[in-house]
Amino acid sequence: MATGGEGRWAAILLAAGSGRRFGGGKLLADFQGRPLLAGALEAALASPALDIVLVTGAQAEAVGAAARSVAEARGEAARLRIVHAADHVEGMGASLRAGARALPPDAAGVFVFLGDMPKVPPAILPRLAQAVRQGAAAAAPMYGGRRGHPVLIGRDLLPALARLSGDEGARAVLAELGGRMAFVDTDDPGVCFDVDRPEDLTPP
Repeated sequence: MATGGEGRWAAILLAAGSGRRFGGGKLLADFQGRPLLAGALEAALASPALDIVLVTGAQAEAVGAAARSVAEARGEAARLRIVHAADHVEGMGASLRAGARALPPDAAGVFVFLGDMPKVPPAILPRLAQAVRQGAAAAAPMYGGRRGHPVLIGRDLLPALARLSGDEGARAVLAELGGRMAFVDTDDPGVCFDVDRPEDLTPP
Protein backbone atom coordinates (compact mmCIF):
# COMPACT_ATOMS: atom_id res chain seq x y z
CA MET A 1 0.00 0.00 0.00
CA ALA A 2 1.46 3.34 -1.03
CA THR A 3 1.99 6.20 1.35
CA GLY A 4 2.17 9.88 0.55
CA GLY A 5 5.66 11.23 0.92
CA GLU A 6 6.39 11.83 4.60
CA GLY A 7 2.89 10.82 5.70
CA ARG A 8 0.05 8.63 4.66
CA TRP A 9 -2.79 9.19 2.25
CA ALA A 10 -6.29 9.30 3.67
CA ALA A 11 -9.76 9.50 2.15
CA ILE A 12 -13.05 11.12 3.08
CA LEU A 13 -16.23 9.62 1.65
CA LEU A 14 -19.14 12.05 1.92
CA ALA A 15 -22.33 10.09 2.61
CA ALA A 16 -24.33 12.54 4.73
CA GLY A 17 -26.83 14.03 2.27
CA SER A 18 -30.55 13.37 2.37
CA GLY A 19 -30.85 13.13 -1.42
CA ARG A 20 -33.73 15.60 -1.68
CA ARG A 21 -33.71 15.75 -5.48
CA PHE A 22 -33.73 11.96 -5.53
CA GLY A 23 -36.68 11.77 -3.17
CA GLY A 24 -34.69 10.52 -0.17
CA GLY A 25 -32.73 7.36 0.54
CA LYS A 26 -30.42 7.85 -2.44
CA LEU A 27 -27.25 6.22 -1.13
CA LEU A 28 -29.14 3.04 -0.22
CA ALA A 29 -30.99 2.82 -3.54
CA ASP A 30 -30.26 -0.17 -5.75
CA PHE A 31 -27.57 0.47 -8.35
CA GLN A 32 -26.63 -2.55 -10.44
CA GLY A 33 -27.70 -4.93 -7.69
CA ARG A 34 -26.07 -3.16 -4.73
CA PRO A 35 -26.59 -0.01 -2.66
CA LEU A 36 -25.44 3.04 -4.61
CA LEU A 37 -22.91 3.84 -1.87
CA ALA A 38 -21.04 0.59 -2.54
CA GLY A 39 -19.43 1.82 -5.75
CA ALA A 40 -17.98 4.94 -4.17
CA LEU A 41 -16.71 3.04 -1.14
CA GLU A 42 -15.07 0.39 -3.29
CA ALA A 43 -13.30 3.16 -5.22
CA ALA A 44 -12.05 4.60 -1.93
CA LEU A 45 -10.88 1.16 -0.82
CA ALA A 46 -9.01 0.82 -4.13
CA SER A 47 -7.16 4.09 -3.48
CA PRO A 48 -3.74 4.40 -1.81
CA ALA A 49 -5.51 5.75 1.31
CA LEU A 50 -4.69 3.84 4.48
CA ASP A 51 -7.48 5.58 6.41
CA ILE A 52 -11.01 6.02 5.01
CA VAL A 53 -13.38 8.30 6.91
CA LEU A 54 -17.03 7.82 5.95
CA VAL A 55 -19.14 10.83 6.99
CA THR A 56 -22.79 10.03 7.67
CA GLY A 57 -25.74 12.34 8.22
CA ALA A 58 -29.22 11.39 7.03
CA GLN A 59 -30.07 7.71 7.61
CA ALA A 60 -26.81 7.42 9.51
CA GLU A 61 -27.35 3.93 10.94
CA ALA A 62 -28.44 2.36 7.66
CA VAL A 63 -25.71 4.07 5.63
CA GLY A 64 -23.08 3.07 8.16
CA ALA A 65 -24.28 -0.54 8.18
CA ALA A 66 -24.20 -0.70 4.38
CA ALA A 67 -20.66 0.67 4.34
CA ARG A 68 -19.42 -1.75 6.98
CA SER A 69 -20.92 -4.64 4.99
CA VAL A 70 -19.02 -3.59 1.84
CA ALA A 71 -15.74 -3.13 3.71
CA GLU A 72 -16.09 -6.43 5.58
CA ALA A 73 -16.83 -8.31 2.37
CA ARG A 74 -13.51 -7.06 1.00
CA GLY A 75 -11.63 -7.82 4.22
CA GLU A 76 -10.96 -4.08 4.61
CA ALA A 77 -13.03 -3.19 7.68
CA ALA A 78 -9.93 -2.01 9.57
CA ARG A 79 -9.40 0.85 7.10
CA LEU A 80 -12.93 2.24 7.54
CA ARG A 81 -13.88 4.77 10.21
CA ILE A 82 -17.42 6.11 10.38
CA VAL A 83 -18.00 9.65 11.64
CA HIS A 84 -21.42 11.26 12.05
CA ALA A 85 -21.84 14.91 11.08
CA ALA A 86 -24.57 16.03 13.45
CA ASP A 87 -24.80 19.38 11.64
CA HIS A 88 -24.93 17.83 8.15
CA VAL A 89 -28.06 19.82 7.22
CA GLU A 90 -25.76 22.87 7.04
CA GLY A 91 -24.39 21.48 3.77
CA MET A 92 -21.37 19.76 2.28
CA GLY A 93 -19.00 22.10 4.10
CA ALA A 94 -20.15 20.69 7.45
CA SER A 95 -19.65 17.11 6.27
CA LEU A 96 -16.16 17.85 4.93
CA ARG A 97 -15.30 19.67 8.13
CA ALA A 98 -16.30 16.61 10.19
CA GLY A 99 -14.28 14.33 7.95
CA ALA A 100 -11.21 16.57 7.97
CA ARG A 101 -11.21 16.78 11.76
CA ALA A 102 -11.18 12.98 11.94
CA LEU A 103 -8.10 12.54 9.73
CA PRO A 104 -4.85 11.19 11.17
CA PRO A 105 -2.39 13.98 12.02
CA ASP A 106 0.23 12.65 9.62
CA ALA A 107 -2.05 12.66 6.58
CA ALA A 108 -0.10 13.69 3.48
CA GLY A 109 -3.32 14.44 1.66
CA VAL A 110 -6.92 13.32 1.40
CA PHE A 111 -8.98 11.94 -1.46
CA VAL A 112 -12.52 13.34 -1.31
CA PHE A 113 -15.06 10.87 -2.69
CA LEU A 114 -18.78 11.53 -3.12
CA GLY A 115 -21.19 8.80 -2.12
CA ASP A 116 -23.38 9.27 -5.19
CA MET A 117 -20.53 8.70 -7.68
CA PRO A 118 -20.36 4.90 -8.07
CA LYS A 119 -18.21 4.57 -11.20
CA VAL A 120 -14.90 6.26 -10.32
CA PRO A 121 -12.15 4.29 -12.12
CA PRO A 122 -9.47 3.03 -9.71
CA ALA A 123 -6.75 3.65 -12.32
CA ILE A 124 -7.02 7.43 -11.89
CA LEU A 125 -6.24 7.33 -8.16
CA PRO A 126 -2.46 6.66 -8.18
CA ARG A 127 -2.11 9.27 -10.94
CA LEU A 128 -3.69 11.89 -8.68
CA ALA A 129 -1.36 10.84 -5.86
CA GLN A 130 1.64 11.18 -8.17
CA ALA A 131 0.62 14.74 -9.11
CA VAL A 132 0.49 15.79 -5.45
CA ARG A 133 3.74 14.00 -4.66
CA GLN A 134 5.35 16.01 -7.44
CA GLY A 135 4.33 19.30 -5.86
CA ALA A 136 0.71 20.11 -6.75
CA ALA A 137 -1.38 21.47 -3.88
CA ALA A 138 -4.35 19.41 -5.12
CA ALA A 139 -5.25 17.25 -8.09
CA ALA A 140 -8.44 16.30 -9.91
CA PRO A 141 -9.34 14.20 -12.94
CA MET A 142 -10.50 15.82 -16.18
CA TYR A 143 -12.84 14.17 -18.67
CA GLY A 144 -13.81 15.96 -21.87
CA GLY A 145 -12.89 19.33 -20.42
CA ARG A 146 -14.92 18.76 -17.23
CA ARG A 147 -13.38 18.48 -13.79
CA GLY A 148 -14.38 15.25 -12.13
CA HIS A 149 -13.97 13.43 -8.82
CA PRO A 150 -12.39 12.46 -6.59
CA VAL A 151 -10.23 15.46 -5.76
CA LEU A 152 -6.99 14.79 -3.90
CA ILE A 153 -6.21 17.64 -1.52
CA GLY A 154 -2.66 17.99 -0.25
CA ARG A 155 -1.46 18.39 3.30
CA ASP A 156 -1.13 22.19 3.26
CA LEU A 157 -4.87 22.63 2.56
CA LEU A 158 -6.15 20.25 5.24
CA PRO A 159 -6.50 22.96 7.94
CA ALA A 160 -8.76 24.91 5.57
CA LEU A 161 -10.98 21.85 5.12
CA ALA A 162 -11.40 21.60 8.88
CA ARG A 163 -12.78 25.18 8.91
CA LEU A 164 -15.31 24.82 6.08
CA SER A 165 -18.95 25.84 6.42
CA GLY A 166 -22.02 26.14 4.21
CA ASP A 167 -22.74 24.09 1.11
CA GLU A 168 -19.80 24.93 -1.14
CA GLY A 169 -17.64 22.03 -0.12
CA ALA A 170 -13.99 22.46 -1.03
CA ARG A 171 -14.72 24.65 -4.05
CA ALA A 172 -13.66 27.89 -2.37
CA VAL A 173 -10.40 26.35 -1.19
CA LEU A 174 -9.56 24.96 -4.63
CA ALA A 175 -10.57 28.11 -6.51
CA GLU A 176 -7.63 30.02 -5.04
CA LEU A 177 -4.95 27.56 -6.17
CA GLY A 178 -4.48 28.68 -9.76
CA GLY A 179 -1.50 26.85 -11.24
CA ARG A 180 -0.97 24.87 -8.04
CA MET A 181 -4.00 22.73 -8.99
CA ALA A 182 -3.13 19.75 -11.19
CA PHE A 183 -5.59 18.26 -13.68
CA VAL A 184 -5.13 14.66 -14.77
CA ASP A 185 -6.78 13.72 -18.07
CA THR A 186 -8.76 10.50 -18.35
CA ASP A 187 -10.94 8.94 -21.02
CA ASP A 188 -13.17 7.28 -18.41
CA PRO A 189 -16.52 9.10 -17.94
CA GLY A 190 -16.92 7.54 -14.50
CA VAL A 191 -15.10 10.51 -12.96
CA CYS A 192 -18.11 12.68 -13.90
CA PHE A 193 -20.98 10.21 -13.48
CA ASP A 194 -23.20 10.94 -10.49
CA VAL A 195 -26.73 10.08 -9.43
CA ASP A 196 -29.07 12.97 -8.69
CA ARG A 197 -32.46 11.49 -9.60
CA PRO A 198 -33.92 7.98 -9.82
CA GLU A 199 -33.58 7.93 -13.62
CA ASP A 200 -29.79 8.31 -13.21
CA LEU A 201 -29.64 4.83 -11.69
CA THR A 202 -29.72 3.48 -15.23
CA PRO A 203 -26.59 4.97 -16.83
CA PRO A 204 -26.51 5.46 -20.61
